Amino acid sequence: MFTEAQLYSPVTRERDGDVTVHLDAEHPGVRDEQYRARRNAIAALALDHTPGAPAPRIDYTDAEQRVWRIAATELARKHQVYACREVREAAAQLALPPEHVPQLDEVSRRLAPLTGFRYVPAAGLVPLREFFGSFAERTFHSTQYLRHHSAPLYTPEPDAIHEIIGHANQLASPAFAALYETVGHAVARLETEAALKFLADVFWFSLEFGVVREEGEIRCYGAGLLSSYGEIDEFRHARLLPLDVARMGTRTYDITRYQPVLFCGESVGQLVDVLGEFFATMDDETPGRLTHRTRPVP
Repeated sequence: MFTEAQLYSPVTRERDGDVTVHLDAEHPGVRDEQYRARRNAIAALALDHTPGAPAPRIDYTDAEQRVWRIAATELARKHQVYACREVREAAAQLALPPEHVPQLDEVSRRLAPLTGFRYVPAAGLVPLREFFGSFAERTFHSTQYLRHHSAPLYTPEPDAIHEIIGHANQLASPAFAALYETVGHAVARLETEAALKFLADVFWFSLEFGVVREEGEIRCYGAGLLSSYGEIDEFRHARLLPLDVARMGTRTYDITRYQPVLFCGESVGQLVDVLGEFFATMDDETPGRLTHRTRPVP
């Protein structure tokens, strides 16, 4: 849920109250009228949600439950091989149900005793300042729809599988949850859009697509990798660069393809120290200070 709104599915509400999710022409469900109506209905529930009220309860269909079961089962197997220990242990504590799509309030109840994070509904893309800023209150905005049943292991946009299997398993770790909260406090200090974009890009190359060395292997901790059946098999073929927030905040990337360049930490401890210090001290002048003394990496 980042600035590339044109690549995700914008949500609009007409004057008569009708809600429409605008799927891209290449989206797997674009020609499925039933799926499109379902997406519109779920988005409308999120738009109508009152802050502080229970999250809308979605009566998931058999097809949606099947998509969840396929993705949850396959990703759990991948995590045992490719995810770092911190994530695996956090996931074991969270114990997401593999047999059904958990409601957002269920995810919140499971996270509460671990890190205190709670999930609230999002109709689609959430503005950067609101999305990241809510982390300061240990709140995560999450979509509730499922990817199209024709492609249970692929999605061109963040769905409940990405938000829950990717982010919730990460947020169940006290170390990573603390980083998220620090991101939220950083956003409150930022006034310029350039600084906000810099922070978002560092987040992208770390908590979304970060990897770490562990026991002689490269393992992932980023939510984007943890929730991608295809990319979790491929990330070890990426070009690995050392952890460097200046380069992370200035490198361009294409969200429609596997990431060819990733930033690798030497340990989870190093990740927490380097990223924690950056987010805890970042202000509007930080990008300029960092990029002034850092040459671009091709």
